[in-house]
Amino acid sequence: MKRIKRTAAAVALTASVLLVSACSSGTVPDATENAADGKPIVNKENWPEKIPSSGLAKNLSLPLETYMASYEDQVTVEQAANDLQQSCMKDYGIDLTLPRAGANPPPSDNDANIERRYGITDRAEAEKYGYELPPALREHTRQPMRELSGVEVEVLTGHTEPEPVEAAQGARAAGPLAAPGQGVKPARAEYNGKKLKSGGCIGWSREQLGVREADPVVVAELAGDSLMESMKDDKVVEATAAWSSCMDGKGHEGLADPYKAMDRGVTSDGKPSQESIALAVDDIDCKEQTDLVKIWFGVESAIQNEQITDNKSRLTGVKEQHGKEVAAAREQAAASAR
Repeated sequence: MKRIKRTAAAVALTASVLLVSACSSGTVPDATENAADGKPIVNKENWPEKIPSSGLAKNLSLPLETYMASYEDQVTVEQAANDLQQSCMKDYGIDLTLPRAGANPPPSDNDANIERRYGITDRAEAEKYGYELPPALREHTRQPMRELSGVEVEVLTGHTEPEPVEAAQGARAAGPLAAPGQGVKPARAEYNGKKLKSGGCIGWSREQLGVREADPVVVAELAGDSLMESMKDDKVVEATAAWSSCMDGKGHEGLADPYKAMDRGVTSDGKPSQESIALAVDDIDCKEQTDLVKIWFGVESAIQNEQITDNKSRLTGVKEQHGKEVAAAREQAAASAR
């Protein structure tokens, strides 16, 4: 059960953990080229679809997704914050180029991770990659950022550079942007004759956009709860058992649920084997045969509708706050373009 809880939490929070990127059409300049390899730094073709257009999750969108930030909106806010931080640093006489948002998209548009929420769902991808992600999502676009001096860290973050610490394997671990409380002290009062901003240029950029970090977590936690609750529903238990029996019949014994199949099918080197592909294809075929995804989605949708009713005021506030942040980010992007 502990493993299932961990899996459910990971599925529900997968996209929010990274919180990397933001960009809506028209708010972020066209993709720039990486001088190192000629590939676009930001390639929107690799961005996840808002709603899946293929596989067993085609056209599925859970009720709570209405209150989740899309990847495009995340990129919009992050890029606006980056632009503000660069401008802020320049006011102190510091030239700094931050990585562009949207360069390394997640596999799902939002925290629901609907494409893999109930295990893999796209047969065409399974035939090629098994349980692995498509190559475009496994690649990482590197955007090297120059090393910051101690005073630059203070101006940017509002605190000193953290003291290096020994990682578990003995490696040095700690980055200049570590959060306060990780061996850091308050920044100096001023630099180049200008008073430093509270929270540094990063804190200032968030204030300008009205960003509140806690809001996305509220919805993700509800989504995690709904997934856990749905697993206990008689309809889901019965459908999962039917799926497991179907997998037994195809020679894949001992798989209690689709997460077990994912655990077994993921390869250590990230390269799908013929065995993992065969398992993945049978997994999806059994889901289709037993209507597992449809049943599970229906049960969880009902649970989430109840959650929305019980938390309407709170969720409405989250949605309104998110709208304000995106609007402020778009306004900032427009101002930067002028």
